[in-house]
Amino acid sequence: MNRQLIRSYILLVAVAILLFTVPVAFTLTKQLRDDTEASIQREAKTMALLLSNGDTASCQALTKVAKAYGDVQVTPTDTCTPDLPEPVADAALTRALERGSSTTDWGSDFIWGKQLTVTVPAEGPSAVRIVYSTSGMTDRLWQIWGFRAGLAVLVLGAAAAIGAVVARRITRPLRELNSMASKFSDGDLTARSPVTGPSETQTLARTLNQGAERLDTLIASQRIFVADASHQLRTPLTALRLSLDNIADGVDDEFVREDVEQATAEVVRMSRLVNGLLVLARAEAKVTVAEPLSLRDIVAERLAAWRPAADERGVTIALGGSVDDRLLVLTGPGHLDQVLDNVLSNALEVSPDGGRITVRAESRADTVVLSVLDQGPGMSDAEKSRAFDRFWRGQGLTGRSGSGLGLAVVKQLVTDDGGTVTLQDAPGGGLQVVISLRASQRSGG
Repeated sequence: MNRQLIRSYILLVAVAILLFTVPVAFTLTKQLRDDTEASIQREAKTMALLLSNGDTASCQALTKVAKAYGDVQVTPTDTCTPDLPEPVADAALTRALERGSSTTDWGSDFIWGKQLTVTVPAEGPSAVRIVYSTSGMTDRLWQIWGFRAGLAVLVLGAAAAIGAVVARRITRPLRELNSMASKFSDGDLTARSPVTGPSETQTLARTLNQGAERLDTLIASQRIFVADASHQLRTPLTALRLSLDNIADGVDDEFVREDVEQATAEVVRMSRLVNGLLVLARAEAKVTVAEPLSLRDIVAERLAAWRPAADERGVTIALGGSVDDRLLVLTGPGHLDQVLDNVLSNALEVSPDGGRITVRAESRADTVVLSVLDQGPGMSDAEKSRAFDRFWRGQGLTGRSGSGLGLAVVKQLVTDDGGTVTLQDAPGGGLQVVISLRASQRSGG
């Protein structure tokens, strides 16, 4: 929009220059031509008068003026003008001698040619012809048009600069609205736009701010509801699971025991779902601030916590390479722990018995890349595009059902910490979860 406003402003100024400057230049050009023609004719008539007098004083004056003036021709050449050349016979000379009429020939229909020829009759019959070079006039013409062209360029340049300032001033409220909309689309529900500019943009800014305020309030209420509901459901679900465990311990009927185990599995799945919703609600609320934490300590602690569950199925969880104990990442307290728990849980779910889960860490400039690779069936491109959606569940190998919130929680926590998470094909098959986090400036020193 700025460019369009600047172009419009320059076009308006160009039209103004065209309407006012060009006519003036044409007028000055015509005036130069008319003044030169009148001057040459006046001189030619003066010489013709001296030639007509024929006395010694007039002849001497004519010769002196002709030599001073330049290319002057007379006819006939006699004792009065022995040193002046005679003009070539042509229609203009014939007209002057026979009809007594003056003629002017500019040598070209376009402005003028290389010389101006003026032929004036005198008594006798005789005639005087002045051939005047127009090179000086051409130089003057270039000055007239060149000065105005240069002035036009300067004016257009100034117009472009002024137009840029005016355009930025006019579009500043729109840029502020766009900035607010961009922040809002990125999840910053606190973004608001200043109410400035014309009345139209002020009205639009107030409307957007009111809508953002309303939406922020609604989403905050939703988060509070989800968090409260999840928190309140944890206690009865825990009690229900304990009751089902007690029932299973006191029942000998195989069919009843099977039904109780199925009910217990559903309660476990519901508990995981409730816990996931609670974690997600807290993550979206952004109640924590990222701080520098030791990557090595967090990774070592989570791997140690998951090895017993992996050992039950013969799955190996290993750290590929070593992690520098000075490597610090910016993450909220407990965020990376929950991220690794969810990623390792998913990796263990899809890993075949006897498989291997590898965790790698790599420092790249101002980021730290943490990768978790498994040897499961992997994901198709369509599955990868949906994996971070809430309540979407992939196909595991253990027969257990997940909550469908694991990767959604991972993405929310990593994004809150200013990082990114992607899913890629692991070398040799399987899935690779790549987590990029911000490195602390205190890392390595």
